[in-house]
Formats: sequence, C-alpha cells, structure tokens
Amino acid sequence: MKKVSKKTLEDLEFPEICTLIKSHCVTGPGRFLAENMSPIQDEATLLEALERTREYLSSLESENKLPNHGFEAIDDELHALRIENSLLPVEAFRKFSAITALIKNHQRFLKKFQDYFPTLEKWVSQAPYKKEISDCIDVVIDRHGEIKDSASPELSVIRSSIRRLQGKVNQSFNAALSRYAKLDYLDEIRESTLENQRVLAVKAMYRRKVKGSALGTSKTGSIVFIAPEAAVAISRELQLYLLEEKEEIQRILRELGRELRPFIPDLEGYQDVLAEIDFCSGKALLAKQMDATLPEINKSDTLLLLEAYHPLLLLNNKKRGEKTWPQTLELSPENRIIVISGPNAGGKSITLKTIGLLQLMLQSGMLIPVKEGSTCCFFNQILTDIGDHQSIENHLSTYSYRLKNMNRFLRKCDRHTLFLIDEFGTGSDPELGGALAETFLETFYECGAYGVITTHYANLKALADELPEASNANMLFNSTTLEPTFQLEMGQPGSSFTFEVAQKNGIPYSLINKARKKVARGKLRFDQTIAKLQKERNKMARTEDRLHEEESKARSEALKLEALNEKIQAKLSSYQELYDYNQRMIHLGTRIDKAAEKYYKNKKKRPLISDLLRIVETENSKRKPKPSKVKTVKAVDDKAARLELEKEVKTIRKKKKAEKKSAEKAEDKKPKPILKVGDRVRLQDSKSVGSIDRIEKQKAFVNYGLFTTEVSVEQLELVESSKG
Repeated sequence: MKKVSKKTLEDLEFPEICTLIKSHCVTGPGRFLAENMSPIQDEATLLEALERTREYLSSLESENKLPNHGFEAIDDELHALRIENSLLPVEAFRKFSAITALIKNHQRFLKKFQDYFPTLEKWVSQAPYKKEISDCIDVVIDRHGEIKDSASPELSVIRSSIRRLQGKVNQSFNAALSRYAKLDYLDEIRESTLENQRVLAVKAMYRRKVKGSALGTSKTGSIVFIAPEAAVAISRELQLYLLEEKEEIQRILRELGRELRPFIPDLEGYQDVLAEIDFCSGKALLAKQMDATLPEINKSDTLLLLEAYHPLLLLNNKKRGEKTWPQTLELSPENRIIVISGPNAGGKSITLKTIGLLQLMLQSGMLIPVKEGSTCCFFNQILTDIGDHQSIENHLSTYSYRLKNMNRFLRKCDRHTLFLIDEFGTGSDPELGGALAETFLETFYECGAYGVITTHYANLKALADELPEASNANMLFNSTTLEPTFQLEMGQPGSSFTFEVAQKNGIPYSLINKARKKVARGKLRFDQTIAKLQKERNKMARTEDRLHEEESKARSEALKLEALNEKIQAKLSSYQELYDYNQRMIHLGTRIDKAAEKYYKNKKKRPLISDLLRIVETENSKRKPKPSKVKTVKAVDDKAARLELEKEVKTIRKKKKAEKKSAEKAEDKKPKPILKVGDRVRLQDSKSVGSIDRIEKQKAFVNYGLFTTEVSVEQLELVESSKG
C-alpha cells in the first residue's frame, strides 16, 4: 500500500485508534510502535501482522495465555555498551539478563503450543536465544542485582577483609559503648549513625573524657557525637578496603561489558521482538473490547462488511450504555461505487468514516468490529475528502480546497483506489457544482476506482442509477417521528427531508410552505416521490417484521399442537388396547359362564371339558405367533461369512414379502360376507368386537357396549353371524 497522507489519517480519526492501542501497551518500545502505527505497505508482512494479532487474541480467550512480556527499554544501555571500555551500572546488566530470560520463556512456550500460535512462534524464533548472555551475567551478578563475591578472586579477598574489619569495628565500638554507659557519659539514645559509621551519643559535659573523634553535635548542643578512638583506627583501614572493592567492581563491570559487546545485535533483536509482542497485545486487547474479528481476506476485489461498527463510536456508546447501529455494505467489481443520500444528521458521514477507518485498521494489522462472514480486500491507496477544509492562512475557501483535492484524486485514482467523499459537490452553485461533481464521478468510475460518496444532489442519485457498476443507498428516516434511524439501506436513493426537518426544528409552517412554492415543481415532485418511497419501504419493513413474528408464533403453536396431538393419540391407543382386552375378557367370561350353566343343569363332565377345550383352542388360535428370531448381521471378522449372513437375511425378507402378497391376493379372491343387523364384527387390524345396530347406505353403526361408532361396511370383518 502507498503511504497514506496525514490528512486522510486525521479525517478518519486514525490517531485516536493509535492512542487507544498505546494505552494497552506496557513497554516503552511497544507504546512507540502504537504511537507511530501506519498502514503496512507489503502485503505478505501485513498478512503476518494480522495473524499475529489474531493468535494473540485467541490466547487471551483461551487457557493458553502467553507469558508476561513486560520489560524495561535498553536503548540507552546498548548505546553506552557500544563505547569501548565503557562502564555500565549493574542495573543495565540486570535489564540485559531480564530481556534474555523473557525471550527464552516465550520461545519455550510458543514451541510447546506451536500448533495454536504458528505465526507468533515464527516471529519469536527469529531472535535465537543466546545462553552465553545469561551465563556471563550470572557469573558476576546475583538475582538480587548485587555483585557476587565470586565475581573475581581479588574481590573475594577484599570482601573477606572488609567483613573481618567490620567485625573488629563493631567489637571495639560495643566495648566503648558498654564502658561509657556504665560511667553515665552517654545520653539516653546511647548511639547514632553519622557519615555511615556508628558514633556514641555523649553528653556535652563529658565530651573531653571520651577518647575519639568528634563528628558533630545535636541541634541543641546537648549531645556530642564521637567515634571511639579504637574504632576510628580500624575504620581508616576499612575505608581503604572499601575503596579497593569499588575499583575492583568497576574493573569487573568493564570486563563484563567487553564480554557482552559482541551480543549487542542479539539484545537489539530481543527488544524488537518483544516490542512487537507488546504491540500485538495492545491490538488484541482493543479487539477484545470491540468484539473484533479477522474477516476473510480475498483476491476478488470485494469488500463486504456485515454489521460493521465505527470503533470509536462503539466504545463511547458502550461507556454510556447506549445502542450503536451497525452498517452492512458491499463493494465489488459489479458494484464499485455507492452514492449515499438521506437527511442531515442521519449518519451518512459516520457510515463513510466507518468504511475508511476499518479499512485503515485492517491494513495496519488490526482486527475490526464486523460480523463473521465479512470479507475484505486490500487497496493500494485510500483518498478522503471529509469535513470543512476552509483555510484563512492559505487563502482557500472550502470549495477551492475541494477543487484542489479533486485534482489530486483525478491524478491518483486507479482500480486499486478507495475514495471517500463527504457532501460531494457542495460549496458552489447547486446547478453548476452538481454538474461538475457529476463529471468527476464519471471520471472516477471510468478509472475503475472503488468509492463511497454522500450527497444531496439529485443528479448524482440519478447517475448512480444509470451506471451499471454503481448503486444508490440511503440512511433510513422515520417520517412519523422525524428522527433518523442510523440504518443504511442499499438499492434506493434517500430524500433529504429538508422541509420536514425544518418543521421539526420549529420553523413556521407558513415560511416552509412559501419555500415550497419557490422550488421548481419537478424537483419538488422528485424529492416527494423519493420520500414517499421511503415511507412505503418503512411500512413494508414493519409489515415484514410483524409477519415474521406472527409466522414464528404460528410455528411455535403448531409444534405445541403437534406434541399435544401425539400425547392424545398415545392415550387413545392405550385406551383402545385396554378396551379391546376388556371386551375379550367379557366375551370369554360369557362363554365360560354358559358352559358352567350347562354343567350345572346336566352334571356331565365330558361335555364341560370339551366346551372348555374348545374355548381355549379358539382363544389360542387368535394369539399371534411370536416372530422367529432371524440372525442379525454382527461385526464378523471374516468378510465372507458376513456377506453370507447378509444374503440370508435378504432372502428371508423377499420370501416374507412374497408370502404377504400371496395372502393378500387370496384374501381378495374370497367372497366378502354380507353383513346384517345383529352380526358381531370388528374393524380390520383391531381386536375390539361389537354388534351392528343398523346399516344405512354402506355405513354400519357398531355398538361396543360403552359407545357406538359409525364406520364403512368395507372396513369391517365378520366375527360371528347373528342367530336370527
């Protein structure tokens, strides 16, 4: 991408986005990258930056969070290290050690989770971890940032002597303290510290009786601070060793600097890598705040933003608890230019800025607040003309500035350009300015450029309708409440609602009516037609929403009724089975009762047994035989055996189908019995038996005892003919 002008960045409020990212960074170099962020020119580098940000965001949303990357900048320390025989403080080497350890931790972590964060792992791996840096520093400096005794043999001997002399100093001081305390020469505080050494707090009246060096007095002069004579002699020797220690430490640090000087490029690389990690962290944290995502990147020159939000507006409204309206918009080779019209304060400029700012953010390696399914392409340049650019210093009017800007657009526009123009053509005579704007738009169209413009000019709306690869869009406006809805609708131009908005703002109706008469009749009718279309479209949208809601309710009720019907059918089925069983038991009981009555009369057992056997055989004949078990195809290791089983099952199924068909044919050939009143019958495939009360026009009224039902004669089977 070509370098974007500072004016375009300011028009689209890109510096505010940089400030937000900077606030999320924790290191100086990371904040520097955020502050100086700009669109990335190389496409491969841009794609990698987008992937790094996406991977960092996924780490924030998962359990595999990246290690802490906070570090202190080492630019000044590296500058000093480059100077031959330079002396760096211990703090500088502590920073070198810390940044080296950070690189080690990140490389180890990202190697472990390489499948999740491949782009981040590749980025961190470009600065190989050098163990020699840590080893050199660890030999000299401990984890508390102090020089180790073992840093050199000389330092070890010096510090041993220092500790020995410090012990002697303390011993002689304590002896003097004890002796003069017994003599009551000391004040209540007994001792103090002066010039980094212990001193006795001697009462002023006894100062000549205490041997030593007087180092000072209290403010009132009542106390004299004296270093005991014995301790003073040892302290002089101790000071010499402390001086030797300081010189030896300086020599050690110079030597350590010489050892680390060859690793300056590595340390610079570590800082650059971790600064980018901090920068990625800032972008990912902002993306999390905005619920941003990475849209699909396409090569088909298509920009499809689904439910896109203006980032700054979204964040501000979130703080205030207000709703933000998203916009859906598409630019493609078939629809390269969109002309947005509609009332003032309806959201046209915000829509324009949303498109431009999101494109800038994406091409700077940031995620953007759009719905999943959005797809974006890259543009080589973005040109903007947004806001009032009147300049007193340069003696430029708004229109003069705009003409200069249009001249720049005409020179630079090509098929890889995205241009965004607010209030296109304004600043001059409406007729003449509109004609010039129309010519500019035709030129941009012929260049193959992509663009979005906002306008109130009717001729530009008409031109967008005529050009095959251009279209109109409008910001919806509630004509009843005279309030904008901040929703973008594609396909139709919008009315400016000039007179309606004027009326809402308290302009007298008589003046508005007078103004109407001054407008050319054709222009007024055109605007009224557009306004009428918008009203109708709003009505249709409301009707569609209501129909969708009613359809949803109807579908829900249908599902409820279906579930209720299934329950009722299940209950009816169970009641029918129970009724069939009770009827059979009643019929069986009646037959047994007749047999018992017959036996009661003649006392003959043989007929009784014969009758009972007949009853049992009749009942058994009604029982359906249990289906024989067929071998099921199980998981068999031998493929041939499994195939054989499947063939056997198919053969059995075919045989059963053939038997069923032959049985049905035989049944059809049998002459159907003629039913009459009193016959005991049952429905086909039913066990319930009832008697026919009457027959009318092929309809039989069957009495089941508890209820009577009307059924077709063809559906009945004869169970027992009536004796009459």
